[in-house]
Amino acid sequence: MKLDNIDKRILRALQRDGRIQNVQLAREAGLSPSPCLRRVRLLEEAGVIKRYVAVLDGAKVGAGLSLFARVWFKAQDADTTNHFTNAIRDMPEVVECHIMAGECDALLRIVTADLASYRRFHADQLTRIESVQSVKTEVPMETVKLTHALPL
Repeated sequence: MKLDNIDKRILRALQRDGRIQNVQLAREAGLSPSPCLRRVRLLEEAGVIKRYVAVLDGAKVGAGLSLFARVWFKAQDADTTNHFTNAIRDMPEVVECHIMAGECDALLRIVTADLASYRRFHADQLTRIESVQSVKTEVPMETVKLTHALPL
């Protein structure tokens, strides 16, 4: 789908506030409400807008610690990778999982309440995945930027 400037204005506004009223969205996009709503529906149907979510404050819901784990597999074959990805999908603490090209095989972003809960997760779940050879954890000292908005 080719996005024009109006589509991009709509998407920028929705990335800022997914609950924006259609009248306000139309005003920001430079449209009247009916054509604006039609465009939003087309963007949804085309899969440009995948879903709407609430962004939570992790500290206020018991998931205030965000860590990064670099994971190395015992082998690099498809079965090993598939076994790992299937196991990770069932772990709610893992909020991002990327299979990597480079030094490590996977990069995870993990959220937990604190270091003690991460240690339990690491020992009881992550390192018990059969395909995992080793895990190196990176602890960020400060989050300078965290956004869900894509540049348009």
